[in-house]
Amino acid sequence: MSTEEKLKEQIAKNNILIYMKGTPYEPRCGFSAKTVQALIDCEAEFSYVDVLANTEIRSTLPSISDWPTFPQVFVAGELIGGADIVTELHESGELSKMIKATSE
Repeated sequence: MSTEEKLKEQIAKNNILIYMKGTPYEPRCGFSAKTVQALIDCEAEFSYVDVLANTEIRSTLPSISDWPTFPQVFVAGELIGGADIVTELHESGELSKMIKATSE
């Protein structure tokens, strides 16, 4: 299975997925930490992939998602964005609505 196929499968199989630097318990950048905290605040059950431990994923994902930076958050198979967009969605209450919609 190619890296591209693996990424598409991961995105399809997980309701909420974050590609981040580090882990939710030990984020390795401030943007990843901020994004994970927004997901936790919304009581999201999410999966993650540490792009620092997966260099092929780190180099391939931007061409699939058309998003150049990390973290990248996917909800129901769709990219919703990175740290700034997720923070804005969280502050407006939209992130919580998106997350609740995935569990219905």
